[in-house]
Amino acid sequence: MAMGRDSSSTIVALAMLLLVCFYRADAETHAVGGSQGWGFSVSYDSWTNGKAFTASDTLVFNYQQGLHNVVPVSATGYRSCRASSNSKAGTTGDDKFTLRKGPNYFICSIPGHCTAGMKILVVGN
Repeated sequence: MAMGRDSSSTIVALAMLLLVCFYRADAETHAVGGSQGWGFSVSYDSWTNGKAFTASDTLVFNYQQGLHNVVPVSATGYRSCRASSNSKAGTTGDDKFTLRKGPNYFICSIPGHCTAGMKILVVGN
C-alpha cells in the first residue's frame, strides 16, 4: 500500500517529535560544586572529573547573591579571566545554564575571583 505525501509528512513529524522528547528526557541537572556550590572552596577541575555531561544538561550555580556571579565566556575569556563587554552575568545566586555541545566556559567576573579558581570548563557530549 503506497503512502500519500500527507502520511509520510505526518510520520516524519512524529518521529522528530519522539527524538526531541527522548533527547530532553535524558537531560540532567548538575549543581556546580555539589553541596558546596559556586565559590572558592571547590576545585572545579576535580569536580568535573568522572562526571558525564551532555548537551542539553543544565548547570545550576548556587552561591550567596552579591558575593559572586557567573558569566558564560569564550575560551579566550576563560583563559584570561575576562568577560566580554556584551556578556550577561547571572547574579541571582541560583543561575541556570543549558549546556551546548562542545566546550562550555564559565567564570566569576568579580575582580580576583576567577584568578583564584572560580572558573569551570564543562564539555557537553
